[in-house]
Amino acid sequence: MSGPILIFDSGVGGLSVAAAIRRRLPTAALAYVCDNAMLPYGTKPDAWLVARIVAVCRAAVAAARPSALVVACNTASTLALAALREALSVPVVGTVPAIKPAAALSHSGHIALLATSATIDRPYTLGLIRDFAAGCRVHRLAADALVVQAERHLAGAPLDREVIAACLAPLWEDPELDTLVLGCTHFPLLRDALNRAAPRPVTWVDSGEAIARRVAQVVPAPQIIEGPGPAWVTAEAPGLAAALAGVGFAAPQCLDPSEAVSR
Repeated sequence: MSGPILIFDSGVGGLSVAAAIRRRLPTAALAYVCDNAMLPYGTKPDAWLVARIVAVCRAAVAAARPSALVVACNTASTLALAALREALSVPVVGTVPAIKPAAALSHSGHIALLATSATIDRPYTLGLIRDFAAGCRVHRLAADALVVQAERHLAGAPLDREVIAACLAPLWEDPELDTLVLGCTHFPLLRDALNRAAPRPVTWVDSGEAIARRVAQVVPAPQIIEGPGPAWVTAEAPGLAAALAGVGFAAPQCLDPSEAVSR
């Protein structure tokens, strides 16, 4: 297919990946889909999630007819990439927590992975740590509340600085910690607030630029952008429409994942 690059996430986190793709491919046509009806993914059973992710992405691919699908969600990527690649005929680009670059950037060898509960203990995540950060001390910290903060932030609500500080507090017990992996695509949307909550300078690392590089390889001649990109949601979300419009997407349409079953 020669359509737009389709970005999928459970919520608004994929907008951080969309921004990285726009920086690398400024004229590329993009589309966006989020399964906001089932946010957060981290509380759902694995088998159910795989089926749901495949259904939503199949319906979105049928609607958008994209050149590639970008799974801009760590939970979905660590769980459902194989199933998506089997179910879909378009290339699928996943999201990997940036453990490898964080280990290379750290001067102290003390790094942290800030992610959701659904990502933090996945065998895939543990394999990344084993393969690329074996010589580091890696603090894995679940911070599901930050997903809610990012969703509220892009909907125009104020951030709760106490919640953000509480999420990060366990990290500062290690005085040598110098590099933090933002292992959820929602978290880069809070970069300024995270910096303010840090008691000392640290390096924040996310996967956005690496994903964008991979997309440029997979789609070397993307469709040229012509106006706002199409967007889909699985539940009405007036606040989300404003967030999407702010980064170049049209008012979202409602997507029914069950439509993919008959295709």
